[in-house]
Amino acid sequence: MRPDCTELKQLFLDDVPLMDMRAPIEFAKGAFPGVVNLPLMTDQERQKVGTCYKQQGQAAAIALGHQLVNGVLKQQRLDAWAAFAQAHPEGYLYCFRGGLRSQIVQGWLKEAGIQYPKVVGGYKAMRTLLLETTQQAVEQCDFVLVGGLTGTGKTDVLHQLDNVLDLEGHANHRGSSFGKRATAQPAQIDFENTLAIDVLKKRDRGIEQFVLEDEGRIVGSCSVPLELYQGMQQYPLVWLEDSFANRVERILRDYVINLCAEFVAVNGEEDGRRLFAERMRQSMANIHKRLGGERFQRLSELLGQALDEQLRSGDVSLHRSWIEGLLKEYYDPMYAYQREAKSSRIEFAGDGVEVREYLKARAKRQQRSA
Repeated sequence: MRPDCTELKQLFLDDVPLMDMRAPIEFAKGAFPGVVNLPLMTDQERQKVGTCYKQQGQAAAIALGHQLVNGVLKQQRLDAWAAFAQAHPEGYLYCFRGGLRSQIVQGWLKEAGIQYPKVVGGYKAMRTLLLETTQQAVEQCDFVLVGGLTGTGKTDVLHQLDNVLDLEGHANHRGSSFGKRATAQPAQIDFENTLAIDVLKKRDRGIEQFVLEDEGRIVGSCSVPLELYQGMQQYPLVWLEDSFANRVERILRDYVINLCAEFVAVNGEEDGRRLFAERMRQSMANIHKRLGGERFQRLSELLGQALDEQLRSGDVSLHRSWIEGLLKEYYDPMYAYQREAKSSRIEFAGDGVEVREYLKARAKRQQRSA
């Protein structure tokens, strides 16, 4: 039998298949990318065993667990674990601390003729490693931010770099009031774990300088890790510039054409287009107070007309009117104020090509000096 795993970093660096024995409610609160949840107990069973443990002790709780997971139910779960073990002979199983639940599953698998190792320390040890990974990167690495007005294509530039940490990508959100995607955002812990694994893999490749988009504390419903966000208030800034016309077209592409296509891909043509329109109206409503009554009413009417025409004929040209108004009257004044407040940290400004080449040269300089 392969030994139980103590080299936790390699699990993430090598994308080792993992089987999570925790209850569904635990898994939903936080997990690791690609992990399969095959719980020993359901949420209800776990609650009963936990109550028994508190009232009568470990022996009684274990006895109750065996009573609850028995017969056909036990065989069904054992079959699922065995199928995973056979499909992924290089993998491991784990529970919260690598304790009793892991031992029980290992024991039942052994009785079925399958020797399958566990992760020593379980979920808690792996989660601690990832929290430390982010914290150590903030303490040890060099960071630079990319800022710019809405629609300048910051994400486009970042995706052309090898040393980017894509906060919006990990959060599955574009970061603005209209940034919600067709699919749900990850749980907060999932977001933190995925970000930390990204850091871990890049540092393993020798990357010690990271580029981030200049974000707020919250990306949709996901909070940037506190130590990283605090650092972002001081990191040097590169400012991306583009023409107003290009910005309008980019927003039309990302927030209208591509987002509508996302909804259609997930929900089908009819429901997708309807849900897309509902999402756009809700996004505008979310900034009602910040826009003020008259401006909100005017821009909402323009948005409604554009959506009606898009749903009727597929023509998206009317969307330019509300996009232009929102940029001129809302986003640009807000970003101009932020740029002024951060002006002392701006070390370079230019268009997409210039910023990309500057950041690549900056990373090479950092590597040579390391």
